[in-house]
Formats: sequence, C-alpha cells, structure tokens
Amino acid sequence: MHDAPAGSAWSPETLAVAAGRPPRTPDAPVNAPVELTSTFVASTEPGARGYARFANPTWEALEEVLAFLEDARSTEGSPDGGGARAFASGMAAVSAVIEQVPVGGLVIAPESAYNTTLGLLDHLEANGRLRQRRVPPADTAAVVAALSDTSPGDLLWLESPTNPMLEVADLPALCAAAREAGVRVAVDNTFATPLVQQPLALGADVVVHSVTKYLAGHSDVVMGAVVTRDPGILAAITKHRTVVGAIPGPFEAWLALRGVRTLHLRVERSQASAAELARRLAGHPAVKRVRHPSLPSDPGHARAAAQMRGFGSVLSIEVHGGAAGAQAVQEATRLWLPATSLGGVESLIERRRRHPLEPVVVPEDLLRLSVGIEDVEDLWTDLSQALDAVSAAPASEHRGQQG
Repeated sequence: MHDAPAGSAWSPETLAVAAGRPPRTPDAPVNAPVELTSTFVASTEPGARGYARFANPTWEALEEVLAFLEDARSTEGSPDGGGARAFASGMAAVSAVIEQVPVGGLVIAPESAYNTTLGLLDHLEANGRLRQRRVPPADTAAVVAALSDTSPGDLLWLESPTNPMLEVADLPALCAAAREAGVRVAVDNTFATPLVQQPLALGADVVVHSVTKYLAGHSDVVMGAVVTRDPGILAAITKHRTVVGAIPGPFEAWLALRGVRTLHLRVERSQASAAELARRLAGHPAVKRVRHPSLPSDPGHARAAAQMRGFGSVLSIEVHGGAAGAQAVQEATRLWLPATSLGGVESLIERRRRHPLEPVVVPEDLLRLSVGIEDVEDLWTDLSQALDAVSAAPASEHRGQQG
C-alpha cells in the first residue's frame, strides 16, 4: 500500500477515502483486492508474510486507513512507529489489550460500559487473573482518586461516550493523570468514531474499535481493531493476535474497508439526525429523560463540545412505564428495528437491561437508539407514534412484558 505522503495534511474525511489503496502505477487496481490465501510463497526477505495467520494484504490496507484515521502514525520522532491491527471481533481486540495487564494487575473501568467488556473483566477477576475497580467515568475526581492506588502496568479503561448511558469522560484530564501515575489508558472509541474523536491525540495510549459498528457500517461484518502510536504496544498486540489466532478473514476485512470509504457521509448524516431526534424527544410527554451530549442540558455537553467534532449518532431515552413501557415502545416501532448492535445504515432500538450482563446502574426503562441514515422525519414519525401509543395505553396493558 502506498504511504500517502501528503496524508498528514489531509482531513480524516479524505483519509477515509484515500488511504489504504494500491500504488499509483499504470493499470494498477484502484481498490485493494481480496487476498484469499492461507499461505504465501516462502521468502527470506525481512517482513515476509509466510503464513496467513501472521499477515494478509487485505488486512494491511484496512489497518493503514485506521492508523491514519486515528492519527497513530504521527508520533513525534517516529512517524511510522504506531499503527493498527485488525481482529476477528471487537471483543478479540478488547481481550488483546486487557491481556497486556500483568497477572494480578488492576483495571479501572467505568461502572457502566459495554456489558461484554465488563463481563470479561468479571470473568478474569473471578479466575484470579486481575483485579478491577469500577468508577463513574464522568466524575473526574473519582477516577483520579482511583489512580492513586495503581502500579505500573495497570490499565485505565474508558469509553466516551459510554455505552449505553452516553456519559462523557474528560479524556485529556484523565489521560494526563494516568500518565502521571504510570498507568496506560485504553479508550473504546466505537461510539464516537475517529471522525468525531481521536483519543490518541488527547493522550490515550491505545484505542479500540468494534469495526462491526460504524467503521464497516452495514451490519454485515464482525471485526475489531486496536490502534496505538506506541511501537512497543503495537508489537505486543501483534504477537498476541498471532499466537492466539484472533485474526479476521480477508473478505471481512475487504468489506470493512469498503465501508470505511463512506464513513464520513454516514456519520455526518446520522449524528445530525440523532441531535434533531434528541431535541424532539426531550419534549415528548412519554419520555422521562434523553441522554445525548448534543443537548445543552446534558451533563456531558460542554465536555463533548470541547473534545469532540460532533456529538455522535447514539442516544438513549428513559420512558414512563418502566421496563414494560420501554419494551412496548420497542415493539410498537415499524421502521426502527428492534436489534442488538449499532452503527449500521439502519436505525436500531433496544432495551438494554434485557441482557443479563448489563450493569445494574442502567435503568430498566432505558432504550438505546442507534440512528441510521434514513430520513429523519420518517424516523421521528415512527418513534413518536410508538411513544404516543404506549403513553395512551392503560398501565395494565404493559404488565407481564418485563422481558
């Protein structure tokens, strides 16, 4: 893949389109091809691929784009010291980062975050692999206080905004405090995407993505990625991927790369719609609370405005009627799809506490909405009719639907 020498001057929107392409030679393909092979002809040259568990050209094209998008190739004095590594799933990427914590080490994590990440930490703690401490991520003082009891090799794990509570952490302040304590910081940037937020530029050591979501963008790929500016971390992550074998398929990598090409268009549309829906939902009588940092009344609004280029495409609402009311709203929609996941072109709605691993701090009546690229008026019409229908129904009709 070409090095895009002018890339440092290009916007992320341009890099999403231009990076990760084959060399500009006569008759070369415009797009990176799918390399469907399990092995390569042997070579004694340095960096030879050898076997498909070590590397694949299609992964490498995607990894080049992600490294540029997260500004991982701009470490001072070492422009190519960092990079990205693609994984078979988002949780494979999460696991690769957490695996770098020494045995018995401490992971400080949000009290509300992606439930499978927290479930993994619970599993590893129960097996004696590590210790964990949960903190309210938007409470900077509480997180900094937790850092005072850490040792080198410990990890601060952050999401911002968090899943599904949409809390916004003060990434520059927390990264600086962690650096002072000698603790690495990993940020799951899935919700924001690199177009809205670049945690490495804010001081984080590692960024994790569920490529399944916005990067691939079409609900047809399961993949993950780890991005870092630190060559030592990158080497350790690469080794972990190789020996554990959590590698993506080349066709999945090609689909994800194709999806990244339209990332900026999809994010621009979906986050604009999310902000408009949040504004309208805040005035609906069936809605108790709207969680989205675009709202001036949201606790994370000022912080998000300072460290993000937008407010993201996911919002959460809490509705009257408890869990049954929320379930009824979900079931009353016709355009919004009741499904797990987010970041695709279609809009999804889900009551998160239906999952056994969901943290108890998540309200029973919370619905997470992943806004897609449909017409915002159609999305509002469908959502408002579902809210209207549930709010007009007698409370007795919602009983027995706890789910």
